[in-house]
Amino acid sequence: MNSDSYDLIVIGGGPAGYAAALYGAAGGLSVAIVENNKVGGTCLHRGCIPAKELLETAGIYRSVGRAEEFGIQAFSEGIDFSVAQQRKDKVVDQLYKGLSGIIRSRGITTIAGTAQLVGQGKVSIDKERIISGKDVILATGSVPRTVPGFEVDKNIVVTSDELLDIQQLPASMMVIGGGAIGCEFASMMADFGVKVTLVEVMEQLLPGCDAEVSNIVTRSFKRRGIDVLLGTAVVGHTPLDGTAIPENGIKKVVPKENSPVGTTVKLNDGNEIQVEKVLVCVGRRPFSDFGLGEDMGKGIGVEVDKKGFVTVDDFMRTTVSNVWAAGDIVNSPQLAHVGFAEAIVIVKSILGESVIPVDYSKVPWCIYSHPEVAFCGMTETAAVQAGYDVVVQKDPFAANSRARIIGETDGLVKIIAERNADGSAGKLLGVHMVGPWVTEQLGQAYLALNWEAYPDEIAQFIQPHPTLSESFGESMLRLSGRGLHLG
Repeated sequence: MNSDSYDLIVIGGGPAGYAAALYGAAGGLSVAIVENNKVGGTCLHRGCIPAKELLETAGIYRSVGRAEEFGIQAFSEGIDFSVAQQRKDKVVDQLYKGLSGIIRSRGITTIAGTAQLVGQGKVSIDKERIISGKDVILATGSVPRTVPGFEVDKNIVVTSDELLDIQQLPASMMVIGGGAIGCEFASMMADFGVKVTLVEVMEQLLPGCDAEVSNIVTRSFKRRGIDVLLGTAVVGHTPLDGTAIPENGIKKVVPKENSPVGTTVKLNDGNEIQVEKVLVCVGRRPFSDFGLGEDMGKGIGVEVDKKGFVTVDDFMRTTVSNVWAAGDIVNSPQLAHVGFAEAIVIVKSILGESVIPVDYSKVPWCIYSHPEVAFCGMTETAAVQAGYDVVVQKDPFAANSRARIIGETDGLVKIIAERNADGSAGKLLGVHMVGPWVTEQLGQAYLALNWEAYPDEIAQFIQPHPTLSESFGESMLRLSGRGLHLG
């Protein structure tokens, strides 16, 4: 066996992994990344980037469809989805090559293979090679969860992984799960002209979002022809070729030649819906099946909870000395930028630098459906339940000049602040936005919230005019006692 030693070994080359490697190398550490696919992980190759690229394609198609409102005589014969996929692949490949180049330029060693932690800082690669590190970071990411009775066959029943690679759009689709991923894909497919049914077992879309924001998304989806079924569960399906799916859902569906395309989905209310494809979007589970499980992990000592998440403290330390974990493998928000932040916490800790743990209650969230959603901090309900006396300010984009210009007036900015003893608005508790390009507007709200700023302080900052971000500034002016445009 070959033997190599490094200051830091990172298992997994996704956002948390490559961020740790890059930050560690910048700090003078010798670093190796072990990756069994491509650096960039799910985010770059099967998640954030390809999904948002296709969402942008959907947005352009939507804009062409309403060009006549602006006096532009435009005609679309439809979508050549194979070209859209080629562009998506090109964007992903360019970013992959760029990331690979940065990793090489930092002197980081990239090792292809499947890693297994074998203890005492040693990592086995494909059971053929052992490398050792003073510190090891586990950053193996996550994989899509499935639903009982809906075994993924990559044909009729798919996850986001498979859907991102389809070459032909289906006529109809059921999306199971109304969270961020489900809403993004439902929005995208509806823009492409697919008949979409969105099923969510909870009583609101985007569970965890502010209820008022969720309601705006729901109304918008319904206006666009998306059938939104809330408080509804799927209980099984029968492919149109008559293939029976057992209750445990383990039978792989292989359509017979010349058979009808699609399946009939049965709901818990007794209704049945026929669709060509079923997209399962019920979250992701940590990928910790690489030597940490109950059977394979004996003797290593890295604790994994019942859901498969690696147990860590506030500084991302596992239960084994000099072994750390970050990203989707730990029980924190499954967001690429959270993985970045956790990676920085780890590397600073390794280097002995001053470090502040990630405050998960204030991380920024962005959902790229139409309309977009962006938020940070507490919802109004959560703030009240936490015992705060709150002041709430809401400013609709219908009153924003830039929103009127671009013809996107659906949505609002909603601010939750603590009420001072004199009734005025105090410390910010949460900022929630739904509407045009709010994912690009959240930055100033996130900074204000994390700096525990007060509305009268934020209101002093000049907002450029006309911009969508003026709605945030106007909200602060109104919270400070005097609004400029809305009184």
